[in-house]
Amino acid sequence: MENINSNFNKKVKAACNKKEDLFDSSILKYIFRSALAGIFLTLTTLAGLIAADHLSGLSPVMAKPAFAGIFAIGLCYVLFLNAELATGNMMFLTAGVYNKYISLKKAIIILLVCTLGNLIGAYLVSFVTSLTSAINAFDANSFLTSLVSAKLDKTSMDILFAGLLANVFVNLAVLSFVLVENQAFKGFLIMSAVFMFVYIGLEHVVANFGLFSLVQFSGNMKENFTLANVLRQWIFAFLGNYLGGGICIGLLYAWLNDTKSKFVD
Repeated sequence: MENINSNFNKKVKAACNKKEDLFDSSILKYIFRSALAGIFLTLTTLAGLIAADHLSGLSPVMAKPAFAGIFAIGLCYVLFLNAELATGNMMFLTAGVYNKYISLKKAIIILLVCTLGNLIGAYLVSFVTSLTSAINAFDANSFLTSLVSAKLDKTSMDILFAGLLANVFVNLAVLSFVLVENQAFKGFLIMSAVFMFVYIGLEHVVANFGLFSLVQFSGNMKENFTLANVLRQWIFAFLGNYLGGGICIGLLYAWLNDTKSKFVD
């Protein structure tokens, strides 16, 4: 049952209506909005990777927090500038299906198209980067190359559950964006949640789109960088992200607010 006093339900309903309207009005424009999310995250990935390599020269332990700190800014761009991110949509669309704000079929189609748009955006940034001298920052010993190689060495179950945890963090950030009123505090909560999942080394499929496309265009691929292994990594990260964002956050909060109680989110 829909609790009309729930701010969470109101935000989910508005988000589902907006996404469905954008999608039905122009699939092409929806793909471009999705591509923007991939672009924003890959741009901050690029800056974070270069910072990681520079600061690792001072101390190796500085590489990871430098990368995580700069990458975290990317989700602020996505949320404040109305881009469409698949991992955030997992929460909104799942809660929307539960509350019958959107059909299951339409939710699945929108999610898959959004994911494709995110991938296009990531590869577009990486291609443009390959046409600049910035790509020269990455070699066989760079933070990017070792990071991607380590991701591809993980087992599928490791990727799945690391993906689950990553999207719990990301959707805590998204929830903070929609439920917290203070704009400055929103930014802090978004960046802190993203910083933590990146610093821990968890798996976010759209972030990995950017990482893997950058290493591909840099030409510094390890032996484990094969099409089959990359697709395996993306698929299990996507599934884990859905479990974390769609089930652990989206479905859980939809169920918690499916109540007659006045104490709702």
